[in-house]
Amino acid sequence: MEEEKKIYIGNLDFGITENEVQQLLIEKGISAKEVKIISDKFSGRSKGFGFAEFETEEQAQKAIDALNGQEVKGRTLRVSKAQKMRPRRENFGRERSHSEGRRFSR
Repeated sequence: MEEEKKIYIGNLDFGITENEVQQLLIEKGISAKEVKIISDKFSGRSKGFGFAEFETEEQAQKAIDALNGQEVKGRTLRVSKAQKMRPRRENFGRERSHSEGRRFSR
């Protein structure tokens, strides 16, 4: 997905489907190239956010304007331009020596 044509859709109901998000956009007169809801890789449960990609930047902005702040399934959507994913660091940024990782002394 190209970043400038991609939007972030947050605070989604955990049960909403990609088709339902696509339908929300269609109701607003907007056609998305792709809608992707992010799910937990272990449980498969939605993480409550997703992304949509559009043909043009103008369509992406129209979708932001149409959906941001709208209530869907009892939740207020937070919609903005998607940002590039920052690289993760191992151990969530903590540096540990081998001895610090032990729970019990030997």
